[in-house]
Amino acid sequence: MSRLISVKQIESPAPAPGATHKIQPRSFSGVYRRLRIAGGLVLFALYFGVAWLDWGGRQAVLWDLAEKKFHIFSATFWPEDLVLLAAILLICAFGLFFLTVLAGRVWCGYACPQSVWTWVFLWAERLAEGDRNRRLKLDAAPLTANKVARRGMKHGLWLLIGLVTAITFVGYFTPIRGLVADLIAMEASGWAVFWIFFFTSATYLNAGWLREKVCFHMCPYGRFQSSMVDADSLVISYDAARGEPRGSRKKDDLQVSQELGDCIDCQMCVQVCPTGIDIRDGLQMECIGCAACIDACDSIMDKMGYARGLVRYASERDLKGGKTNLLRPRLVGYFVFLALMIGLFSWGVASRPLVTLDVERDRGMYRYTGGGNIENSYLLKLTNKDSSPRYLVIEVGGFEEFSTTGPGGIVVGAGERVEVPLSVAVPSSSLDSGANDVVFEVSTLNQEGAVITGTTTFLGPPKH
Repeated sequence: MSRLISVKQIESPAPAPGATHKIQPRSFSGVYRRLRIAGGLVLFALYFGVAWLDWGGRQAVLWDLAEKKFHIFSATFWPEDLVLLAAILLICAFGLFFLTVLAGRVWCGYACPQSVWTWVFLWAERLAEGDRNRRLKLDAAPLTANKVARRGMKHGLWLLIGLVTAITFVGYFTPIRGLVADLIAMEASGWAVFWIFFFTSATYLNAGWLREKVCFHMCPYGRFQSSMVDADSLVISYDAARGEPRGSRKKDDLQVSQELGDCIDCQMCVQVCPTGIDIRDGLQMECIGCAACIDACDSIMDKMGYARGLVRYASERDLKGGKTNLLRPRLVGYFVFLALMIGLFSWGVASRPLVTLDVERDRGMYRYTGGGNIENSYLLKLTNKDSSPRYLVIEVGGFEEFSTTGPGGIVVGAGERVEVPLSVAVPSSSLDSGANDVVFEVSTLNQEGAVITGTTTFLGPPKH
């Protein structure tokens, strides 16, 4: 016997974006959901796992603000390397531009932390309160012990997820093993407790309460998306030419099916949408590109015996019967610029000096020493960015005759910065004027490599 393929909604349809009613997405399954889960698991494994990795006796990734050192596996970055970190942000930005031109808000739907954590919070909500229909009934039900217990379980799971997220985040700025041990022993510093509380609250509010409102009102990405997509961008689209006029029908009612389009107006695409939009109204700023509507619509098409793809990734040109052009100038331009940025960044990291030298001259004037020599004092700041210690040889140049007081070499540990006081004495007869140039040269003992030089001023009495 034929059956009616139409999903009856509980109470009213899903509210429009920006409405005050809570959006209650329906659970679903499909190819894109499995892809999103797989991607989310990889991101979660990286986020929660990398913080616990060791590398050379220290935490593999640690942004040590107190020491002003940023460890990323074998590389250690110092404040003077911030230009390289800025380059990473540029690479991420142009990578996002490239993805947007290619496939709209695919980043938002699959990898954005706000989206990923919202999906996890929705899973916790379904675990505590049931699927969409049960949650809607629970919202409308009077306050009972069952409702309090289910709501308490939900918020407890949310807070637990937020707490683990916050501890991990803070663990990237202070060694996470020590942080967890201090928390268990109740010996954590006040600042650590404050930031854990702050990020727990932020995660709880953003993914639990604000959800789609963050995308609507706080994230600028959706607003400039429309200026980046073009007629060839692959975005989630409803094929109106195939789907209209829409209307419900029985599965085997061929007469009605011939009069109507393939859309049976089941509202399933709206019910699964985490932002509550109707994709049949066209591409909207609120669409985060999660493809939930594609999975939902494909499942209905399968039940009806229709071809999949009524809602699909498609370009505007494709919907009009044309052929999508992937190799277009703007997309190629973004790709070339992105590849160039990655190449320059890789070259910058590979060619950056692993030993740096900063020279500071003593604020005092010159001094006379025995034998008619003029002496100046300096402070040499040596930084070893390598992952192994180095013995650095210090030499002075710029004068034919001179003497030094201070070490001729020093061992600098991996990722350390040391300060070396050094005095240089020069016969007054060797000075040309009141201000002369003195050169400090630093090289690595028994290792080939460029000599690091630092030039500063040597002061002496003015010549008359």
